[in-house]
Amino acid sequence: MKTAVPRLVEVRRSVLKQNDLIAAMLRERFHGAGVRAVSLVSSPGSGKTALLEKTLTVLTKNHRVAALVGDLATENDATRLRRSQAPVRQIVTGTVCHLDAGMVRDALEGWKLEELDYLFIENVGNLVCPSSYDLGEELRAVLLSVTEGEDKPLKYPTIFDSADVAVVTKVDLAPAVEFDWDAVRRNIAAVRPGMEVLGVSAKTGEGFDDWMGCLTRF
Repeated sequence: MKTAVPRLVEVRRSVLKQNDLIAAMLRERFHGAGVRAVSLVSSPGSGKTALLEKTLTVLTKNHRVAALVGDLATENDATRLRRSQAPVRQIVTGTVCHLDAGMVRDALEGWKLEELDYLFIENVGNLVCPSSYDLGEELRAVLLSVTEGEDKPLKYPTIFDSADVAVVTKVDLAPAVEFDWDAVRRNIAAVRPGMEVLGVSAKTGEGFDDWMGCLTRF
């Protein structure tokens, strides 16, 4: 009896190759338009939307910003992000557990990228699938909340290895959960040596200047 595994591998390779081609075109469009594309990846409940809402609210004062937000269902996150007064579009993926470059390309239809300084892409809450899909972003930030535990980088090494910066969120809760900063830094370094690690609280604003500085450096 023949196994279906080789066929599945072949299809996956084809899908990723097509994604990479679209991502390369997106990256060229972003660079040509002078827009900085930033993607956020994390597990559900890490605080991506809270961080992004605060980021958009601050940046809209002096920059032209917009956001795409992915979710399996509902437009709740997009509705929340629109409170920042930035243009926001929701990408409802249905059963798909990640965004891909084609979804981003289609969601941008009608937007003039030349009129933006920053485009944020909030991925579906998932630390597995998004690691394989390039979205044409210039900066990929992987978020980890202090309530999730210090071992997340070791459990999900691929997503941390594919990111440019690690952002530890909800740091205002760190004392309450006895978060071990040394341990999380060691674990991140074991997966991605030299990667910058930031600590941020969207609630109190702690570390937010460092996060904003990171956005301007890349």
